[in-house]
Amino acid sequence: MKFLGVDLQVKNTPVYDPGFLPMLQFNRAFLKQATKPLTICIERNGGLRSVYDTFITGTNTEADRYYVARMVKYLLWARGGYRVTICGDAAMADYMKAAYAATGQYAFDSGFMEQIYEQPFAVVYLPLSEKPREQEQSKPVGGNLTGCRIGFDAGGSDRKVSAVIDGKAVFSEEVVWHPKINPDPEYHFNGIVEAFQKAASKLPRVDAIGVSSAGIYIDNRTRAASLFLKVSPEAFEKKVKDIYIRAAEEIGNVPLAVVNDGDVTALAGAMEFGEHNVFGIAMGTSKAGGFIDENGHIKGWLNELAFAPVDASPDAVADEWSGDIGCGVKYFSQDAVIKLAERAGIVFAVETSPGERLKIVQDMLARGEKCEEIRDIFRSIGVYLGHTLPLHWEFYHFAHVLLLGRVMSGAGGDLILDTAKQVIAEEYGEYAFTIRTFDEKARRVGQSVAAASL
Repeated sequence: MKFLGVDLQVKNTPVYDPGFLPMLQFNRAFLKQATKPLTICIERNGGLRSVYDTFITGTNTEADRYYVARMVKYLLWARGGYRVTICGDAAMADYMKAAYAATGQYAFDSGFMEQIYEQPFAVVYLPLSEKPREQEQSKPVGGNLTGCRIGFDAGGSDRKVSAVIDGKAVFSEEVVWHPKINPDPEYHFNGIVEAFQKAASKLPRVDAIGVSSAGIYIDNRTRAASLFLKVSPEAFEKKVKDIYIRAAEEIGNVPLAVVNDGDVTALAGAMEFGEHNVFGIAMGTSKAGGFIDENGHIKGWLNELAFAPVDASPDAVADEWSGDIGCGVKYFSQDAVIKLAERAGIVFAVETSPGERLKIVQDMLARGEKCEEIRDIFRSIGVYLGHTLPLHWEFYHFAHVLLLGRVMSGAGGDLILDTAKQVIAEEYGEYAFTIRTFDEKARRVGQSVAAASL
């Protein structure tokens, strides 16, 4: 296959998505032609900077622009930032400035970063000789298991809460809810408080509350989260930004920590396996990523990999929020299962929610209905994963991967895991990392238990 003048050969393709074009495969083939040095710097809060050295061809303009635009997008959602510096090619910097302008192709991305960091988004040029120096930092997170703790995991289709005493879960509960389609923030607030109070009733006292939640949180305050997708901007400002702080106050004067669910997934892996350098993926309503480094710390990176590009196919599906195509949310979430199930000929009732549709497919697999067709749905996600984990490794250099979330539940999760391992062995044998998941119960509530240690 040829894409933008770049020849690609993909051995393993998903049964229900034969046009899938792994981003890493494109990057590798493109870089074989590229000899002109180029550096991308992403700057975020506190003067922190991530620096990525790469190359472009300097002759294949269309491929150069595509490669750099997708690389900038990946770095923005993996690292986070509001200022992009392109070093080594002034014309490329001008193109990126237009692409990430308020009226450009990537206006969603730049606007989202402005919202998160509360800074105007900018793209600037520097010669290679003046490229910025990298400035990163890390900090410890979690692992505090003494005392009586509440752990809460807020997903888009269910919420999970655990009461934990000295590291042992004495109570865990899953409750179905529908936060993404509810515009009333009181619905979310009441659900959170109800979970906190239920867990508190199982404890002699509450020493701390830890929250694992989809979205972006700074100082325990919500900056952006798809959980509150239907909440108006005015109500978000008044009632959502401090929603977890207010909910914790209902329990008393209790220390609180709110962390993105991807980082909590990685933390759960580090705690369970006694290892550091863990990359976590939570596959549920969306795709969350997280990373615990070799020192057991988090980097303060964004890790919002739902919006990071994984498929270079020009025919890839678009996600409803960003409008962009080929991004992780449509490959590693309940949306991926639904997309592939429809291609397998499964018809869902209009009134069923995405979470219900996922459960329908998983139940069909458990009952043996349309067995090979259903198995191929999860095998297809396994192929996606097998091609995408090496892509993530290029930016995180992890030693271990932990997979959690509702999509990983049951026999379907086992098929995803086994297929991913097979693809990596066949096409990416040079990548030496382990891939693991928990037992069935821990796949679903492991994040809430880990959150209790925050």
